[in-house]
Amino acid sequence: MAKNDPYAALRYREFNIFLLMRFLLVFGWSMQFIVIEWEVYSLTKDPLSLAIIGLMEFIPAFGMALFAGHIVDQREKRNLLALIIGAFSLISLGLFLLTWPAFIDGWETNTILYSVYALVFFGGFLRSFFGPILFSLIALIVPKKVYPNAATWSSSSWQIASVVGLAFSGFAISWFGVHWSLLIVFSLVMLALLAVMFIGKKPILNTKINEPIKQSLKEGLTFVFKTKSILGALTLDMVSVLFGGAVILLPIFAQDILKVGSEGFGVLRAAPSVGAILTMIATAYIPISKNAGKKLLVAIFGFGLCIIAFGLSSIFWVSLVALFFSGVTDGVSMVIRQTILQLKTPDHMRGRVASVNSMFVGSSNELGAFESGVTAKLMGTVTAVVFGGTMTLITVITTAVVSPTFRNLDLTKDFEDNDKD
Repeated sequence: MAKNDPYAALRYREFNIFLLMRFLLVFGWSMQFIVIEWEVYSLTKDPLSLAIIGLMEFIPAFGMALFAGHIVDQREKRNLLALIIGAFSLISLGLFLLTWPAFIDGWETNTILYSVYALVFFGGFLRSFFGPILFSLIALIVPKKVYPNAATWSSSSWQIASVVGLAFSGFAISWFGVHWSLLIVFSLVMLALLAVMFIGKKPILNTKINEPIKQSLKEGLTFVFKTKSILGALTLDMVSVLFGGAVILLPIFAQDILKVGSEGFGVLRAAPSVGAILTMIATAYIPISKNAGKKLLVAIFGFGLCIIAFGLSSIFWVSLVALFFSGVTDGVSMVIRQTILQLKTPDHMRGRVASVNSMFVGSSNELGAFESGVTAKLMGTVTAVVFGGTMTLITVITTAVVSPTFRNLDLTKDFEDNDKD
């Protein structure tokens, strides 16, 4: 096998532009979500309101996922991405207006809340397109032999943007207030739109442009469910994200349990991403192809333990460490999952497979947020977090026992085949 080049994908100009665009977009996206979480909980003091935010994004993101994948496989990717980012900028602008005292003067609290929920719902609709487009675009920017390295850097860019956005959002709320923080978000999204225009138009690799949508969706689902490595990785990650979604409850921990204010909230929210970033950068130098199945199981088991530790802690630094290591383990999981997807998915089906990934993993973030909010309402905040971590551990143990094929998954041959291309 050829010598590993940790910077292989970075040697392509358009891929660097892609990383910049993704960084700006995710920075703004992450910051917007946190600012809205903070504002909604400040208005209601009700954990159920946080659950509703997750549900409002989950419903359209999940419902549209497969159709979005079909559309992505049928359309030119660069222009479609520009269109979706442009639409997303309207959401950011709307949220900015909804926190402008002069604009909402005389509005009732419920009217503001319902307006926020409506914009979040529209954002969920758009989110169903982002995953398939970005996943497909990477494959059109770099050659196949660089896919694994590109997946690592792309995920790292996402995590770095997340950590900066999450950490900065807490300080921005403290320094500038919710309203002006959302103006920053709008500016970042517009810069991301500008960056997209420096990426050239790409060919449509799908030869079945006029394929009936029902047949197209069936083909995508059939491929995922027949490819055990993809199905196993998506299912395992989905359940861990679904039950390990403790971060949605961070406003409660920051305000009512740890009592660290908005700045402490931003630091806590960023801690998992810091851990994930360090892990992802390390995997650029240390390939994870050998014993990938076992590594994924161990990583998600460790994630569950970290979530339990966080839930039981009432000390800020202990909570911070637990969240940091939850990010470390989640980073390993994310890199392995993205590598499996990039290596095992044919070019003409990338949009649809990425859509199934969004349904399994991306949408489970929102559903997990809803689950955490509801269980916090019913069980109490601490019990809800511990319950979620425990369910994650049970899922990993069950998968390891009932699926020896996935447990013994190894990607070494796939890497060697890519090097020969």
